[in-house]
This record gives sequence, C-alpha cells and structure tokens, in this order.
Amino acid sequence: SLVGSEMCIRDSIKEDDARNPGVIADCTGDNAGDSVGPSADGFETYGVTGVALITVILLAALPESAADTQQTQVSLLVWIFMMRIMMVIASGVSYLINEGMAKAKYAVADVMNFEHPLTVLVWLTSIVSVVMTYGVSYLLIKDLGDGTLWWKLSTIITCGTLAGAIIPELVKVFTSTESRHVDEVVTASREGGASLNVLSGLTAGNFSAYWLGITIVGLMGVAYLISIMGEGQGNVASLFVNPLAAPVFAFGLVAFGFLGMGPVTIAVDSYGPVTDNAQSVYELSMIETLPGIKEELKKDFNFDVDFEKAKHFLEENDGAGNTFKATAKPVLIGTAVVGATTMIFSIVVLLTEGLQPALLAKMSILHPPFLLGLITGGAVIYWFTGASTQAVSTGAYRAVEFIKANIKLDGVAKASLADSKKVVEICTVYAQKGMFNIFMTVFFSTLAFACLESYFFIGYLISIAIFGLYQAIFMANAGGAWDNAKKVVEVKLKQKGTPLHAASVVGDTVGDPFKDTSSVAMNPVIKFTTLFGLLAVEMAVQLKKSGHSDLTHLLAVAFFVTSMFFVYRSFYGMRIHSETPGGAPKYPDAVKAAA
Repeated sequence: SLVGSEMCIRDSIKEDDARNPGVIADCTGDNAGDSVGPSADGFETYGVTGVALITVILLAALPESAADTQQTQVSLLVWIFMMRIMMVIASGVSYLINEGMAKAKYAVADVMNFEHPLTVLVWLTSIVSVVMTYGVSYLLIKDLGDGTLWWKLSTIITCGTLAGAIIPELVKVFTSTESRHVDEVVTASREGGASLNVLSGLTAGNFSAYWLGITIVGLMGVAYLISIMGEGQGNVASLFVNPLAAPVFAFGLVAFGFLGMGPVTIAVDSYGPVTDNAQSVYELSMIETLPGIKEELKKDFNFDVDFEKAKHFLEENDGAGNTFKATAKPVLIGTAVVGATTMIFSIVVLLTEGLQPALLAKMSILHPPFLLGLITGGAVIYWFTGASTQAVSTGAYRAVEFIKANIKLDGVAKASLADSKKVVEICTVYAQKGMFNIFMTVFFSTLAFACLESYFFIGYLISIAIFGLYQAIFMANAGGAWDNAKKVVEVKLKQKGTPLHAASVVGDTVGDPFKDTSSVAMNPVIKFTTLFGLLAVEMAVQLKKSGHSDLTHLLAVAFFVTSMFFVYRSFYGMRIHSETPGGAPKYPDAVKAAA
C-alpha cells in the first residue's frame, strides 16, 4: 500500500494528495506494517522466550537430590515471572516520568528536537529496569547457590536490557535525519539520481549489520563469561545437571533482558505510524481550504494558526518517527534470534537424551547432515526475502494500475470512498496471497527437515537464526536510511518536486518492502520454525523409535515436495502478468478476483 501510493507522487501530484485513492491504503499500511505487526512480534517473542527459559529450567535444572531439584526450579520460575512483571512496571513508571520531563521542557517551546524525548524514554527505562532487576533479584534469590548467583543472574539480564538501549542508538547512526549515512544517501542522489540513492542505502544497511552484529555478540559474550564465573555453588552451572546448560540459559536471560524494554520498544515503534498518518490526516482534511477556518480556530482554541509552520512540524516529527520505528526492528529480531538459541538448546537436550557425549558428537560439521542443515537454512531465508518482496511488487503494481485508471485530478477535491476502499482491498488480497504461500512453505519445510534427520534439522534452525538476523538488520536499516533521506530532502532542503526529490522517492519505495515487510516478517518465521520444530522433531523421533524410520523418510520427501510447490507458486503464481495489445489485463487481476 505504501509503495503503490507513493509511486503516484511522480504523476504530478503531491504526497498524501486527497485526490489520490491510495492515501487511505497508505495510512492502513502504516498501521499494519509499523504498529500492529511489530506489536504482534513482540507479544510472540514474550511467549517464545518464556517457553524457552521454562523448558531449560524444567529439563536441565537437576541438582543432586529431588528436594533440591524442586526448590531450585521453583525459585528460578518464580524469579523469571517476577522479572517479567517488574519490567512492565519499570516501563510504565519510566513513561510517566519522561512525560512529565518532556512537558516541562517542551510545552511552550517554539522549536524542539522530536527525537530527544524518545531517546530519554529508552535510556530511562533501561536504567530503571536495571536497578529494579538487581533489587528484585536480591529479594527473591539471594540464597541461591553460595549467595552470589543473584547478582550474576541480574548482570546477565542487564546485558539484554542494555542491548535494548544501545541498539537503538546504533540504528540512529544509520537512519536518523542527522546521520552521516543518511546525508551520504542524499549527497549521492544529487548527481547520481535514483541509482546512487539505492546503492548508498544498501551500503548503510550493510555497515549497520556489522556494527549491530558485533554489539549483540559482545553483550552475549559478557553474559557467557559471567555464566562460567566462580567455582562450586558460585557458578551458574551449579544449577544444572550439565554445565553446558549454563551459557545457553544465560543467552535466554539476555533475550529476556531485551524484552524488559518490550513495552517501550513497541511504544516508540508505534510512534512512527502515528506521525506518518498525522501528515496524511492533515492533507486529507483539506483544512487550509475551509472558509473562515483561521477565525474559527482563534475563537474556539484562542491561538493564531500558522499552517506552514504546522506542516513543517508534522514533517519534522515524521522524521523522528521514521528513525524510531527503524530502531525497534533490530531489537525485535535480536530477541527472536537470542530466544531461538535457547529453544534450540531445548531441542538438543531432547535429541541427545540429556546431553549424552556420544550423541553430542553429532552436533559438529564433521557430521554431514548437520553441515548440510547449516547450508539449507540460508537458502530458505533468501527465498523468503524474495517471496515477500514479490508479493509487495505485484500488489503495488495492481494498486498503481487501479489508481491511474480511476484517479480524477480535475473538478474533484477528494478521491471517492469507493475507490479508496478498492485500493485497500487490492493490497489486502495480495498481502494474503503472499502470506499463504510463505506460511505453507515454512510449515512444510519445517516438517520435512524434522523428519529427514534430527541433526540436519538442528543445523537448519541455527542457520535460519543467523542468516535471518543479519538479513533483517541489513534490510531494516537500509530502508530506514532511504526513508529519512527523502525526509531530509523534503524538510531540510525544501526540494519537493525536484529531480533530487524524485530520486529520493525511488529509494523510499525500494526501502518500504525492505523495512516494513521482509525484515520484520523474518522474526515470526524464525520463531515459528523453532517453536513448531520442537513439536515436529519430537514427532519424528517417536516415529523412528517405534520402528517407522522408512515412514519418516517418506513423509520428509512428501513434505519437501509440497513446500517446493509453494516456493514455485510464491513467484510464478504472484508474477505481474503482461497485458494484451488491446490494453486489457491478460489474466484476471486482484480487482476482479476480489469483486
């Protein structure tokens, strides 16, 4: 919907022009792509991470006696749930404090930095969460182990909480309107047009993947070192029957700490579509054309309105929204990957019958199925990127096709409600078509690889987590850089309608499926595959134990062939079909199908 609406900007109409039937679809897409989708992602991550940690505690927390086992498990489970409650409270308290500070500073200000209150909120929440983490941990688990585990476990969680604040700062380096990378995109576009605009955005995305990846590895490394610190009862490994469980539990706690910033992450992410849609609502209202509106506003609200200043504030605030909705995506994908690590360990515990050394030897690249699984995961991630982008391309094409055929520029002030609804319908149809193909492929691939060979499946899970992490970060931040490069051209340079602006619009439309489709949707793909994989691989193991190995291999072939059918369909069934010489569509399009 975003791409379809913005592609019409080039046809002599401004962005959010009330005569464009695609503007309502654009607003709907903002809500779906930048608010509802990431919020669902965050909720799902809460569930998956919680399940992963609980599974590790129940499967691996086995000290010497049964009484010790139950006491340790109960203590850790109560602590985990209280940490979650505490983090929600910390987010709420931080929000109220930040609201008071922002009102005191900016209530009567004529100029403000729209990013500043959001930055303060993120860091304030992080600090409050860290303080409360240590305080609640001391009250609940101060007697665990030798009396030092409470602060060690708290420090591990803090690694994740700090990541929730540090990663947004790094993302701003590549996507903020003040960023040198965004400035580079704008500069490249001056002489190089859309081509160099796109290349500069790709560069920003690639560099961001490096810096964010190193940061995540560094914080996970600190968590690992703390998990092996100390001796005897002072070591986190003392909580588990096998010391290998301690670092994995620590990684799960890092993801848990990430989620301590969850409510605020969702809040700053949703700030983006609010500011974006505020601009659209302003243009759709056509308030400037209403007779006597300035006098009416003066009478009702007792202030003199300045419409030009209002539009400038809306556009500048939209730049801040673009930045912060970009910061949320790497945080969410980071939690998914780190949480998936813990869930994968739960599957490993199951397959190795409690981490038996003889079975653990198969978790190596010297075991060919494991190596082949590592390679296969990357193939699926790149297919997914293409399939999701293809759905956007085809849907946007049909939306533009409809808009160009039905838009009325003369004699009307606004697009008809029926035309606006039809554009929303077209975009929805293609989104659902794309979603169906993608889900069925992921579903049957998971079943196929789980039935094929258990250690192949473990390699596959590890691979999609790692490939997915970097692909998602790259695409999210490249899209953010393109988005705010256009905002710089519009707000700072005041060059709407120029060739520079046209080049920036091209980059922005390329970035929309990058940041709002492929990158964010990588998150549920990883989590679904891991969570559903736990059930699928257990089913396959039970079938093999009951003497049905041949059946599992037959099922693997059948499931894989089915998945390949949907892979084929995700492109060839979603292609933009050519038109006949008479100008009519060669095949029924989404408009006719929906009708």
